[in-house]
Amino acid sequence: MSDSFDPLDPRLRVGTWVSDAFDWFTDTFQPVLDFVDTVLDGAYSAVTDVLSAPPFLVMIVLFAALGWAVRSWKFAVFTVVGFYLIAAMDKWDGAMQTLALVLVAAFIGSALAVPLGIWAARSPTVSNLLRPVLDFMQTMPAMVYLIPTLGAFGIGVVPGMISTIVFAMPPGVRFTELAIRQVDTEVVEAGQAFGSSPMRILRQIQLPLALPTIMAGINQVIMLSLSMVVLAAMVGAAGLGLDVVAGLSSLNVARGVEAGLAVVVLAIYLDRVVSALADRAPVVRASRVRA
Repeated sequence: MSDSFDPLDPRLRVGTWVSDAFDWFTDTFQPVLDFVDTVLDGAYSAVTDVLSAPPFLVMIVLFAALGWAVRSWKFAVFTVVGFYLIAAMDKWDGAMQTLALVLVAAFIGSALAVPLGIWAARSPTVSNLLRPVLDFMQTMPAMVYLIPTLGAFGIGVVPGMISTIVFAMPPGVRFTELAIRQVDTEVVEAGQAFGSSPMRILRQIQLPLALPTIMAGINQVIMLSLSMVVLAAMVGAAGLGLDVVAGLSSLNVARGVEAGLAVVVLAIYLDRVVSALADRAPVVRASRVRA
């Protein structure tokens, strides 16, 4: 077959070009990829050990205490019932592995998304450059992310974590940019009138006022991270996703439903905790602005 381009019968080998570029990238930056693999695997293992080492009853009490502190005693009761149900279904270890993966991926995704969102809010050029990239990241089928990450890092938790971070980041960037842009311009101008530097205005005015919306973006990052646990399990990531995949492959309804219920409990718990922290933001916000 000729490699010349025929406008009447086009065939652009975009996939081949991307594959060649990816091969060059992995060969050139293999030491960097090895370092990333070591760091992410170490972080995941450390968080998993912290969550799994104590007896499950101790962890349930800690989760419930956090729920009571940030929300209400009713939510603490739900936490006890929900997490005890996970343990009763013999899904505790998988749930803690999944929670560790979500916490590490959401932390890294948020740590990248919030600064990018701030940068985009302060620079129209950056915003215009990021918008198509974020659109691409959100609309690309999530399973496609597993292909290059699997090739770069091999079987294990790291490719699933990298794919989760890429898939979950866009809402964090968008919400942060939107939050900064929606801060009342009169408040910003008042800070400028008092001679505050741009960094001080960002730190003491814009970020505190934008915090509820930023927290909503972080909440979305966490929820999207949870939605990736099944796909991450397909490349070797441990956790509840393995039970879902196993249930699907063997048509084991019971195993799949139990793992799904455990994911639901984790999702509700994380969502309510982050939402409660966002609701508490106005009190802190007002004191900081007055100061």
